[in-house]
Amino acid sequence: MALPACAARALGPPLQPERGAPARTTCPRRHSRVEAELAASRPGSVAASVRAGPPRGVSRGFNSQPFLDEPLKASSSLAGAARTPLFALLPRGRRRRMHDLRRRWDLGSLCRALLTRGLAALGHSLKHVLGAIFSKIFGPLASVGNMDEKSNKLLLALVMLFLFAVIVLQYVCPGTECQLLRLQAFSSPMPDPYRSEDESSARFVPRYNFSRGDLLRKVDFDIKGDDLIVFLHIQKTGGTTFGRHLVRNIQLEQPCECRVGQKKCTCHRPGKRETWLFSRFSTGWSCGLHADWTELTSCVPAVVDGKRDARLRPSSKDRRGSPNTNPGANSPSSTKARNASKSGKNFHYITILRDPVSRYLSEWRHVQRGATWKASLHVCDGRPPTSEELPSCYTGDDWSGCPLKEFMDCPYNLANNRQVRMLSDLTLVGCYNLSVMPEKQRNKVLLESAKSNLKHMAFFGLTEFQRKTQYLFEKTFNMNFISPFTQYNTTRASSVEINEEIQKRIEGLNFLDMELYSYAKDLFLQRYQFMRQKEHQEARQKRQEQRKFLKGRFLQTHFQSQGQSQNPSQNPSQNPSQNLNLNANQNVTQNLIQNLTQNSSQKENRESRKQSPGQEQSDGSASNGTNDYIGSVEKWR
Repeated sequence: MALPACAARALGPPLQPERGAPARTTCPRRHSRVEAELAASRPGSVAASVRAGPPRGVSRGFNSQPFLDEPLKASSSLAGAARTPLFALLPRGRRRRMHDLRRRWDLGSLCRALLTRGLAALGHSLKHVLGAIFSKIFGPLASVGNMDEKSNKLLLALVMLFLFAVIVLQYVCPGTECQLLRLQAFSSPMPDPYRSEDESSARFVPRYNFSRGDLLRKVDFDIKGDDLIVFLHIQKTGGTTFGRHLVRNIQLEQPCECRVGQKKCTCHRPGKRETWLFSRFSTGWSCGLHADWTELTSCVPAVVDGKRDARLRPSSKDRRGSPNTNPGANSPSSTKARNASKSGKNFHYITILRDPVSRYLSEWRHVQRGATWKASLHVCDGRPPTSEELPSCYTGDDWSGCPLKEFMDCPYNLANNRQVRMLSDLTLVGCYNLSVMPEKQRNKVLLESAKSNLKHMAFFGLTEFQRKTQYLFEKTFNMNFISPFTQYNTTRASSVEINEEIQKRIEGLNFLDMELYSYAKDLFLQRYQFMRQKEHQEARQKRQEQRKFLKGRFLQTHFQSQGQSQNPSQNPSQNPSQNLNLNANQNVTQNLIQNLTQNSSQKENRESRKQSPGQEQSDGSASNGTNDYIGSVEKWR
């Protein structure tokens, strides 16, 4: 094995036989014996060193001669193991192995020494480089301030700490994705939690014109009275998640009682044994599986009156009439529902809508897994549809494993335009009898009925806007949720990859739902903007009232202090100089009053231009009250 150059120089040249020595024989023992005799006769050889005494580190028991305390020379230090008598008596193979071990130990020590010196040299050079950099950067400061050695060491420590922090940051947070490296996060304001959730533009441009009554949704929901929330659950619109929020996530005086292992919860009114919520998770499917608008408006009053569920009937002393605050009271279906209720209850219908393409794909995947919804009654006008009016798309027990093409090819598939059908009044088109009127007229009537019912509902939300849905529900019913809603962008429908042709066909099969969703999304976002603006206006008006109140308190305190210090009856012995100061103070006070009056009037005029006429009158009356107050204070002075 070849040794490095540094190690070879440290070990020295190999031992060579002297001139005149006999040549190497074939007998290794004889050759070693001859070499030992020649080495013994040569001064400074191994044998002579053995006679001189044992090397350093070997005990005296191996040799009777006194131990030499003088240090050995560096040239013979690497061969100290060969100077021991014991080492000379060992066999040649064992001596070679011991010699190799000693040489390896010496090489390790040499490498460690070289590494230590190299690091020291590197640190020394780095110190010189940093010193040169500091001399160039902080040279003027050092010349002016006469920096001492401690300050230089402190700066060096700070720079080294900064470099170490940068290295650690690169390991912990590589790349530019780290939030710590985004300096804009420190200067940008807090994001709006209700910003656009579907990654669309924040600026919404409305397409439909709605009145103030259509946009303003404020239900005086009396949970202790006779008001009842009815949840219309459309398939694959996220209604299950929203239904769980209603029974598990609302702050109530008496929360719903949900037991482990049971889907239904008990949602009683405070102090009563009747429910305030009619939904899947409170009363179950009392009107059938996924009952539509036509079924609910005729079934819910009967259930509440005790014809189908006696547990929901209120006692006679709790039955009292209350003014109907339901915004949908003018629609035909709501009128029918109100007249059908004998207990005088107010029914507030709510629902959730979803993008038609995503909802259609989600229902297809659900049907693939074996869902049938055979328990749905589809009761209309007092009877369910016949098999001729509503044929089945499959012949077996279910439609599991059906491909998307087969799902779309069935003309009787209820997944087509499901949202319009479940929100419209089917009695207007003869229920499921397609021969009552032409198809074009039927579609138009269904779409207009669904739009009207949706607009007059107490509340509806969109699956694609979870936080806005939560906000509008809280503002409508004055009920707050405990934890915020979560927007899930990854669903089973989003995992389905379809081309543009299939997407257009799905949109064609659900053209009524597409029109209804566009209408609902426009109304939903306009209601959200209206409620937010109304909230901002109320907060601004509250701040203005507080500001006016503080101004009045300041003027009152100022005038009282001036009157006490400047009253002639209390200070009859005032000299002319004091009278001059009194007049000057009065002039300053009058100027202050004029400036405050002008500033308040200018601010009120600027703000009144941006507000509604009703708010202009209220602000004007408030400003007149402030001027009258200031005038009365001046009169009092």
